[in-house]
Amino acid sequence: MDAAREGPPGERLVAVTGATGFLGRRLVRTLAEQGWTVRILARRDVTDPSWTGLEPQLVIGDLANAAALAMLCDGAEVVVHVAGLIKARDRAAFDRANVEGARQVAKAAKAAGARLVLVSSLAAREPQLSDYAASKRGGEDAAREFFGDSLTIVRPPAIYGPGDVETLRLFKMASESAILPVLDPKSRTTWIHVDDASARIADVVKTPRPGLLSLSDDRPEGYGWVELMETASKAVGASPRLVRIPPGAIKALAVLSKWASFVTGKDTILTPGKARELLHADWGLSSNDPIPDFPALRYPLREGFAQSVRWYRSEGWLKDKKSRE
Repeated sequence: MDAAREGPPGERLVAVTGATGFLGRRLVRTLAEQGWTVRILARRDVTDPSWTGLEPQLVIGDLANAAALAMLCDGAEVVVHVAGLIKARDRAAFDRANVEGARQVAKAAKAAGARLVLVSSLAAREPQLSDYAASKRGGEDAAREFFGDSLTIVRPPAIYGPGDVETLRLFKMASESAILPVLDPKSRTTWIHVDDASARIADVVKTPRPGLLSLSDDRPEGYGWVELMETASKAVGASPRLVRIPPGAIKALAVLSKWASFVTGKDTILTPGKARELLHADWGLSSNDPIPDFPALRYPLREGFAQSVRWYRSEGWLKDKKSRE
């Protein structure tokens, strides 16, 4: 992979943070396939099977390295800030990554004269729920300090697809367990396939759309837990029994998970804050969550789950039903 360099005259350069993460990996490929020269920030030289045939430029460093961020943004037409933490020990750790990181990227992008696309989270809509949600809202506010109304903020919902280890757990449960938990049947959650998320982010890279934009698949109103679990079960070819889990059980499990994190020193994604996110009644989109005229979706939920399961099985991440019998 080439180190950061000046491109030829007329070259359109986009800089990406978080390029080695689940969404970032796919976004790098999408942008490159659309003709952009892509420059990424990473702590070390990286290779990725999904980048076969691509040669993204590389800047070694992290979000706390002002010199690396300046090099990343130098000459870029657009900077896409994807990097961030989804699990951390406490609010301070979240803020260091998600608030201060966004602030430093925005500062460097502004100094370089680049446009900024900040990839936030739908959780930022409800910052009171968790340290994660508050830190994502804080990152939006920090970036606005530099860009004001010219900032583009993209709020994705739950993102799934090939390579995602979080949704893999759902498919493993559906495939291997006799029961699947469901929460309040009135609750709604919104989802999007990683290919569709990356295509829509690439669309706002190509065409400036300042403001707050929300992502979803073809069901912006979201899915109930029963439909979600039934769709996952069909994708793996199983028929587990769905069992309603009371909110108190989720909260208790989150407390136990948090204590286990302190004991082991390993961060956990299931915290009391995450439990409040899970138990929040409405993660659907409304008129308050503007959805612009994006490119057509490739994957409704049923097709997206099925495609993901095929990938997991082809890579050996998920056993098929026949191999378990």
